[in-house]
Amino acid sequence: MTEPFFGNFDLASLSLWLFYGFFALLIFYIQRENMREGYPLEDDDGNPSANQGLFPVPDDKTFRLPHGRGEVTVPSGQHPDRSDLALRKTAGANGFPFEPTGDPMADGVGPASWAPRRDVPELDGHGHPKIVPMAATDHFHVAAGRDPRGMPVVAGDGETVGTISDMWIDEPEQLVRYLEITLDEAHGGGKRLVPMTFARIWGGKVKVRSIFGKHFAGVPQNASPRQVTLLEEDKIAGYYGGGTLYASEARLEPQLG
Repeated sequence: MTEPFFGNFDLASLSLWLFYGFFALLIFYIQRENMREGYPLEDDDGNPSANQGLFPVPDDKTFRLPHGRGEVTVPSGQHPDRSDLALRKTAGANGFPFEPTGDPMADGVGPASWAPRRDVPELDGHGHPKIVPMAATDHFHVAAGRDPRGMPVVAGDGETVGTISDMWIDEPEQLVRYLEITLDEAHGGGKRLVPMTFARIWGGKVKVRSIFGKHFAGVPQNASPRQVTLLEEDKIAGYYGGGTLYASEARLEPQLG
């Protein structure tokens, strides 16, 4: 009798080694795909880093954006970094923090930093702006809790800076994303948005603790009264977030809980 072709061959071992090889290639592929943003690596001065990592940067891939918003190619087509930031090093080596050289909230650095996102509104699946003022839609009303419209806005230092004039809704998510503040003339006038996460509705007023009365005039404004862009959202959130640290010099020191 002739010997079977696989009579002395370990098929189980072959299957195991094939799985090991497939899994190693899968890790390699996933890691390279994960390097389409933020690569090639740079040091703190913006120069190419000497250590680019174990895996090579992937080849360019072009993605067609929905709703006629063009194309984006990564990793080479990254958004340009912000230049001439008002920051300086605190040490000669990489990895140490930077410190502001001017007004960090106005300069948008540190906790107040923002990224140069696209200056267009975020869209829903149908190509419509996701976030709109409640005054511009008939589909929403306040069904629970207190309606903040008409309430005074109190800053972190106790100053009353204006009143809530509207709420901005994320229609697909059915959430309030922003409250719209109409400022009094002493605090800059006009309208400003405050992210809902920075506002507290309590006792018939809306408290915004992260910034003080003098800072409201500097809150970045959205150009359109009916929509807010990705870039404007980043700047607005960065301003209030930066105020959590920079609004007062006392906040720069360690805090005991």
